[in-house]
Amino acid sequence: MSVVAATPSPGNSLQPPRDMLLPDRKGLPVTTSKTIAGLIGLTLVAIAAAMLFNFGSFPALAEQISRDPGLIFVSGILLFVARLAIVRAHNIWTGGWPVVVTVLGWLTVLGGLLRMLFPTQWAAMVARVDQSSGRIIVGAGILLVLGPFSHSKGYSRD
Repeated sequence: MSVVAATPSPGNSLQPPRDMLLPDRKGLPVTTSKTIAGLIGLTLVAIAAAMLFNFGSFPALAEQISRDPGLIFVSGILLFVARLAIVRAHNIWTGGWPVVVTVLGWLTVLGGLLRMLFPTQWAAMVARVDQSSGRIIVGAGILLVLGPFSHSKGYSRD
């Protein structure tokens, strides 16, 4: 495995090697978009599968989480930091499917921030999940739409 270092050229800032940039139809680099889309897509599918696989025990899990605002706070920190890293590297608001990656990133940054600011209120919301199995199915369904879409964009040739 060899490492290729980026070198600054006169008048330009440090640029990644040209072979790492895969331009889209408009000439914009999409390597970051594809990498993040692939990671997010597979993660969403795994979460949806886990939700459906644990469907019977999900109400008990939600009830346990609802009694632990500290766990919600810590999960908010982890979610916030991970997704903030994504939006710092990928804050694209123009041109097709990469915007979906940016929107998902910002939505989960907001979700992490809300968990940190309002862990007790978030716990109360989680407690209501155990009263509606329909929410679990709808949530998993949304993830099963977004996940494969994102994953396919991450590994497509376009």
